[in-house]
Amino acid sequence: MRKEDVEKVIDILRREFPRWNAPVVSLIAQKTGDPFRVLVCALISTRTKDETTAMVCKRLFERIKNVDDLYNIDEEELSRLLYPVGFYKNKAKFLKSIAEEIKKNYSSQVPNKLEDLLKLKGVGRKVANLVLSEGYGIPAICVDTHVHRITNRWCLIKSKDPEETERKLTEILPEKYWIEFNKLLVAFGQTLCKPVKPLCGVCPIREYCEYEFKTL
Repeated sequence: MRKEDVEKVIDILRREFPRWNAPVVSLIAQKTGDPFRVLVCALISTRTKDETTAMVCKRLFERIKNVDDLYNIDEEELSRLLYPVGFYKNKAKFLKSIAEEIKKNYSSQVPNKLEDLLKLKGVGRKVANLVLSEGYGIPAICVDTHVHRITNRWCLIKSKDPEETERKLTEILPEKYWIEFNKLLVAFGQTLCKPVKPLCGVCPIREYCEYEFKTL
């Protein structure tokens, strides 16, 4: 894919997006505009299918409304609420630690700076950038497995890991697209551009893609 085709491709993805399943984190951000819920949901979603994440988040947010609720809940009860997400016991520990850090160091408000978010236990660049972009509307490119795979599959970039992907995308992608880029590619990746047997034959951006193993 040529750099000059990126805007055309994003326009097509925007047009097709309503037909696909939007990422659950994006739906929560759109519905609530709450950085706390975006942070919690983003952590829960790692290594977990979107359907499971959605179910667990719905149940969890009936019990937990803010950082103080998360701080006060018993870890064992939190673990039960998180089941069956992947590594739910570890995530319960991370969330309890995060609640303590935010309550102690940020007056119970989720920080809105990358360096502060990265100080929170269990929060890496993917989750931090998702909180910035989806929770606060601050331009940031969240690179998850879909963004890393698809942008390399397009031959838009060539990178070995998500951090390198993020760096290269910030160099070539206009900032006005940073916030929405993740949700567009996650929906696209879950629906059409799958890791195995992508549905190239019905892909709306097929003509711009340089994937060498295109299927009919």
